[in-house]
Amino acid sequence: MRRLLAPLALAQFICSFAGSNMNVMINDISRDLDTTVKGVQTVITLFLLIMAILMIPGSKLTERWGRKRCFIGGLTLYGIGALISAVAPSLGVLIFGYSALQGVGTALLIPPVYILATLAFSNLTARARAFGAISAAGGVGAAAGPLIGGVITSAISWRAAFVFQAAIVAMIVVLSRSIEDPLPADPDRPFDTQGAILSAAGMFFLVFGVLQAGSNGLLLVASLALSACFLLLFFRHFRAEEHAGKEPLLTLSLFRNRTSNIGLVTQNVQWLLLMGISFVVSVFLQTVRDFNAVKTGVIFTAATAGILISSLAAARLATKHSQRTLIRAGFVTTIAGIALLLALVGASTHELAFVPGLLVTGLGLGVMLTPSVNIVQSSFPADQQGEISGLSRSVSNLGSCLGTAIAGTILVSDLASGNRSYVIAMLSLAAIALVGLAAAFRLPDEPEPIPTS
Repeated sequence: MRRLLAPLALAQFICSFAGSNMNVMINDISRDLDTTVKGVQTVITLFLLIMAILMIPGSKLTERWGRKRCFIGGLTLYGIGALISAVAPSLGVLIFGYSALQGVGTALLIPPVYILATLAFSNLTARARAFGAISAAGGVGAAAGPLIGGVITSAISWRAAFVFQAAIVAMIVVLSRSIEDPLPADPDRPFDTQGAILSAAGMFFLVFGVLQAGSNGLLLVASLALSACFLLLFFRHFRAEEHAGKEPLLTLSLFRNRTSNIGLVTQNVQWLLLMGISFVVSVFLQTVRDFNAVKTGVIFTAATAGILISSLAAARLATKHSQRTLIRAGFVTTIAGIALLLALVGASTHELAFVPGLLVTGLGLGVMLTPSVNIVQSSFPADQQGEISGLSRSVSNLGSCLGTAIAGTILVSDLASGNRSYVIAMLSLAAIALVGLAAAFRLPDEPEPIPTS
């Protein structure tokens, strides 16, 4: 099974890495491409948004095209996007290569990662171990992105970080040759194009509206109203499709499982916190404290260590504690980490002041990433793994996108105020973490065993 897990974990690592390593390149990219911090934030947010809005359609295509074919195709598209980004002469080309091509590639390759892992491991403990390895790789990719990106940027150039991504993708393609698709592709499987468009539009206007907060109140209200309209039309559409005996993009049965619904909420909040904290601290260190890319990345080693330690212990912890206990403990620990990041920023200007908060935050996030995924995936039978995997990844990536958009917008809107905007952004994240903790307290002791049909 190691031959199966290696490429899957590496794929999750590089996709998570791509979402966070840009944070330490903000100043370098801004100077090189003659843009602003807001411009680079838009590039990052669009990448995360495209992943989120296409993850559900991507998961449905795994059933039509086959899981391995989607996995390899997504990797190929991702690699091409990375190479285009490496030579981008302008912000527009960077958006095309990074936000568009890498975003679409990720939406194609990530659903097969979780589908293949779920189908390959039948019992809860074995699946927890597999998800632990994959989640650890994703968490480390997100947390180590600033360090690796910072070292590469300082030693060579920010462009070399995209070449690094293309090289890792090439290695994953080679390792994936031995992967066998456990289920045959169904070319005649219908695809709900209208549902895909409606869901994508709803999520796009939601995030676009958040990005306008603080700069254009009218556009914010209009965007959120459009988002609500498109999402309402989406739910009405797939209800009508089901009643007509057709196969919609998502089935209503996915939302009838209370455990899964709450698990999805915790997933969304976890990734919102991970990406939000990463963006806020990275931008603050570079623009207010004037740290360079490598120094900023080194500080984030603390978060990387925390996530790695707790994620790798996921399988062992799952044998001693319930899934909901681990998720609750994770949120409490993460909130404590945010409190440290708030308390120490004003107490000291030394870079080490950020280390305790980032370490504790990393420990908290790492301990709950695996249980949340396991709870959701294990709530459905094999024939629904494509749908729930896409929904799960879409919800998680929407969280990442909102984390960068919400916390980043608060911070970027008033960078001149220094610590003040940082404190407001972190307090906002702490409030969202409390929402996640409240959801975790509504989880049952354990998810029901995965149905057989």
